[in-house]
Amino acid sequence: MLTAIAAMACTVKPTQLEDECLYGKNKTMFTFWSPVAEQMELRIYDSAETEDFETYALKKDDNNFWHTSVKGDLFGKYYTVRSYQTGEWSEESPGIFAKAVSVNGARAAVVDMSKTNPDGWADDKRPAMNDSTDIVVYETHLRDFTMSPNSGIDHKGKFLALTETGTKTADGLASGIDHLKELGITHVQILPMFDYGSIDETTLSKGNYNWGYDPINYNVPEGGYSTDPYDPTARIKEVKQMVQALHAAGIRVVMDVVYNHTYNVAGCALGRVVPQYFYRLNSDGSYANGSGCGNETASDHEMMRRFMVESVCYWAREYHIDGFRFDLMGIHDQETMRQIRAALDKIDPTILTYGEGWAAMAPAYPEEDLAMKRWTWKMPRVGAFSDDIRNALIGSPFDHERGFASGNSAGKNAVCFGLVGGIDYSDGKFGDGWSGEPMQHVSYITCHDNYCLRDRIDVSAAGESEDTKLRMNKLAQTGVLVSQGMTFIYGGEELYRTKLGIDNSYQSPDSINTIPWENKLKYNDLYEYYRQMIRIRRQHKGFRLGSAELVRRHVEFLPSQSEALIIYHIKDLEGIDSAKSLVVLLNGSAETMEADIPAGDYTILAQDGKANAEGLGHISSPSIKVAPYSATILAQ
Repeated sequence: MLTAIAAMACTVKPTQLEDECLYGKNKTMFTFWSPVAEQMELRIYDSAETEDFETYALKKDDNNFWHTSVKGDLFGKYYTVRSYQTGEWSEESPGIFAKAVSVNGARAAVVDMSKTNPDGWADDKRPAMNDSTDIVVYETHLRDFTMSPNSGIDHKGKFLALTETGTKTADGLASGIDHLKELGITHVQILPMFDYGSIDETTLSKGNYNWGYDPINYNVPEGGYSTDPYDPTARIKEVKQMVQALHAAGIRVVMDVVYNHTYNVAGCALGRVVPQYFYRLNSDGSYANGSGCGNETASDHEMMRRFMVESVCYWAREYHIDGFRFDLMGIHDQETMRQIRAALDKIDPTILTYGEGWAAMAPAYPEEDLAMKRWTWKMPRVGAFSDDIRNALIGSPFDHERGFASGNSAGKNAVCFGLVGGIDYSDGKFGDGWSGEPMQHVSYITCHDNYCLRDRIDVSAAGESEDTKLRMNKLAQTGVLVSQGMTFIYGGEELYRTKLGIDNSYQSPDSINTIPWENKLKYNDLYEYYRQMIRIRRQHKGFRLGSAELVRRHVEFLPSQSEALIIYHIKDLEGIDSAKSLVVLLNGSAETMEADIPAGDYTILAQDGKANAEGLGHISSPSIKVAPYSATILAQ
């Protein structure tokens, strides 16, 4: 049956999947897609709780879309759809493209989307992006960022937490949005904020926590982050208020999207209205499991592809979302990612697209056609996370070995590969390039997955002093912030967060996941180092040349006395940077290193665990000493 469904899907005309419910004051139109249904019916409920409903039959057109319209003003009413096939009726579903739902997403709601817009929404604009290479992404979870008693934020754990300005920590330091502005990041990436299944929205007072990688309704905000999950419009308006406030602060918003699997099959709309079609199956008819979550979606099927394209475009248009991070992007096929990129370009070419270039298990699709990291160069302007630079700098998350920043010089070449943005460089000296352009290479060392940086260093360098561990921390993040790729920081690393050694905290309580705002004062030296390093990056175009051609022309690695020392030289920058050249020395050892540098007069931007974009001093010596586990950065 699946083959027949796939063939039918390829013949459809471009009716929009997102037009499932088009509200009008006098009439609401409903449209659902199913090539296998023999009948389809719509149920209209007066409330989210009532069991009484009115039934409307839908009529099928030549393109497998089923339509009906209901007269009158349905604003505030709820609906479900079900299909009849193979002799039985399916379970009720809110439809695959519901835009508003009841608590816990069981029924879709009829809403007037124009009434969900906050004041001034029509004037909301994406913050200017002078150059795509400016990007510094900060990943966070709404609860992580706001739940601490010391956050100074009123709407803890809610969308509205990121609308508050003027908030202060208990020590009087900037928190919330003001902290992000002060830090200097350009984008905040928020862990899944669509409607997901692992949190019961009727029991939020219990403080249940989850990352949210278990989609139920892809095009509806999660009610657990709303001030009123029972009001279908509240969550919609509050997301818009959040985006509007972040935009006003000059910060763009990236949405973490999880199209690669659903919470389950039987309980989700994708598995109810058109059974099996939206998923890949094994040869024995069982659900393929490239996600490791019991199923994987089939982006290669035409209507799943169209669903994904329309979904991201809907979020970009309706909610003004500025970027999308694709969870387990390696499960999706390359053509889908190219079409997503093309569709978003028509809205705004500055909208970001990047993701994880891998899968949890082998997907049921030819590897050479998947959006795996190694094929990133085949998907222009789609980025992939670089586990190369991550593993090289701090060690693999799958063992307790050290990385370059913590004393293991075996990763030197892989660090250099990351510094040039994962491109083919110097005849493959550092490895096979997988990015076509350096901005496709997402340079990072930690994210929500696996250990946070403090815990990773604690595990691999357990016997070292805290001072040494802090030096390793700074050195590792420096490697990210001076790389030619797109830079990404896990929220709270600047505040020396710990998850108490838990490396998979997806459902751990707030006590494990919350960012400790009291650390902003306690570890202010670390915070200031991060802040200044971001300023240094953004002030010097040499660290973000933006094209593979320019990287090959201007970047070289100078000889050093040790495998534990990298000398990264960005030269001939007249007309590109305010500096003629930049020299970065990374010392991943416990010993002071001495290095020869090109002759010239230099401003010291970073040295011995200190950084300042305006300079720490000057040097004109042909050689320089680099302190243990530290970076020295010079601008000529």
